[in-house]
Amino acid sequence: MSGSVEFLARAIDQGKGAAAADLVLKGGSFLDLVSGEVIASDVAICGNTIVGTHGMYRGVKEIDVTGKVVVPGFIDTHLHVESSLVTPFEFDRCVLRHGVTTAICDPHEIANVLGVEGIRYFFDCAQETVMDLRVQLSSCVPATHLETSGARITAEDLRPFMGHPKGIGLAEFMNFPGVLFHDPECLDKLALFAGHHIDGHAPLLRGMDLNGYLAAGIRTDHETTTAAEALEKLSKGMHILVREGSVSKDLHALIPIITERNSPFLAFCTDDRNPLDIAEEGHLDFMIRTAIAGGAPPLAVYRAASISAAKAFRLHDRGLVAPGWRADLAVLDGLDTCGVSAVIAAGRYVDDALFEGRRTVPPVGYNSVKSRKLAPLDFRVEGHGQSTPVIGVEAGKIITQRLSMNLPSRGGSVECDPAQDAIKVAVIERHGKNGNIGRGFVHGFGLKAGAIGSTVGHDSHNICVVGASDEDMAAAVNRLITLQGGFVVVRDGEVLAELPLPVAGLMSDRSFEEVHDALIPLRAAAKSLGTVLPEPFLQVAFLPLPVIPHLKISDRGLVDVDRFELVSRLNSA
Repeated sequence: MSGSVEFLARAIDQGKGAAAADLVLKGGSFLDLVSGEVIASDVAICGNTIVGTHGMYRGVKEIDVTGKVVVPGFIDTHLHVESSLVTPFEFDRCVLRHGVTTAICDPHEIANVLGVEGIRYFFDCAQETVMDLRVQLSSCVPATHLETSGARITAEDLRPFMGHPKGIGLAEFMNFPGVLFHDPECLDKLALFAGHHIDGHAPLLRGMDLNGYLAAGIRTDHETTTAAEALEKLSKGMHILVREGSVSKDLHALIPIITERNSPFLAFCTDDRNPLDIAEEGHLDFMIRTAIAGGAPPLAVYRAASISAAKAFRLHDRGLVAPGWRADLAVLDGLDTCGVSAVIAAGRYVDDALFEGRRTVPPVGYNSVKSRKLAPLDFRVEGHGQSTPVIGVEAGKIITQRLSMNLPSRGGSVECDPAQDAIKVAVIERHGKNGNIGRGFVHGFGLKAGAIGSTVGHDSHNICVVGASDEDMAAAVNRLITLQGGFVVVRDGEVLAELPLPVAGLMSDRSFEEVHDALIPLRAAAKSLGTVLPEPFLQVAFLPLPVIPHLKISDRGLVDVDRFELVSRLNSA
């Protein structure tokens, strides 16, 4: 057992070469993240701990890594497992093979649906996954007062989870206006976690307001989208988590800040990455090779992917290939390409048998969609169409614009205008609380017909649907209710493709491979409607997120995020 007198004696003997190591990676090299040198050496492991480098070792088990480079396992510093559309166990089985040995998740997606039951489910899973899955305690459930979520979590609800061995601290504090204006619930949570790690979430926040936000003890930010913004936040003590997800793609804009000088204060995260992108591009390994190809120094990149991330989150046992450090390792074909050929997780060689030996935890959150069936008239938007506020969507960004368009109207009802790429969007409360329907218009999807619907709608996860037809929008919503969650594409009343997500309306209970295979026809069906967005489903999912500027929509209506107030309240009769 690591830390016992018996283990220490074994580790010492194996490290000094007096006894065969439990496991040796033989014949390769390792990356020294202090000097930047690639050093020819075996890597010896006892239990879950590296015990030997800078030499040759014999092992009870030996793995030939000739011609390869060993680096510390990668740490994804901020993500939502739910956005991979699979359970934590399938996420573990998929992402660990990409060299991600530690993942720090915020379960606020499932928490917004199920409350503390969702957080407890994630802690239970984290104790059984092969990767070290760490759970941050969700700070904003609901994210704001401008939406209806399935639960409300107070500081006292979080207190029992503090000190959990798989916990770290308080997850992304999205409600930065609540911090700046002394919202009592915000201050209660910040006070409870004073002295602990607190994650930030501060898109476009600069100047004196940023100082006020940081004065609350918040230490990281993953919403930085420009180099200038990043440099200000770095100079004010923030650890920047460079993000590259399926929708939010900030890596290329931030490559200029990835330097050896800045690297101790940088880390990588994916936030939201879907199974298609993971399968076709990769995970943090994709970010690493993309950053290097973009001109970032390899030493800075690999530091950000491991040791710098570990220090930012107080995981002081990992992040170097050195004696006495946790044996989380990725074996690469080369540093520039970051092709992962083997992974060691806590001293264990990662293979199918390792995953098969896990104790699994039954999913929770079935039958969570409690909306009534809708009719086309439920999507009627009253008005004359002049100077209509429209949400402006741009591919690769979750920040939206507030546009104004003159839209056609008929009989007192504002209509879609595909010629201007203006289609309807609606958010339907699905937790059985009030039956609200928020209605508006969105530009940027390119839909010419049909509708796309989702029960993934950050962060309250009500049903969100976009469409060029009220009839198809109603059909999409009603199909999602029948499925008890998922994605659906409808045209002329016919379901073209669907993906059921019955676990809290967020995750599949199927394998990662099955979800990946189902997403291919789903994406093709969306494109057949004319969409120009490479990832339309996650773009739909971010339309209801009222903490990301500038114009969003919730079940209560359009939200002016800059003023943090409703533009309109468009509820069902």
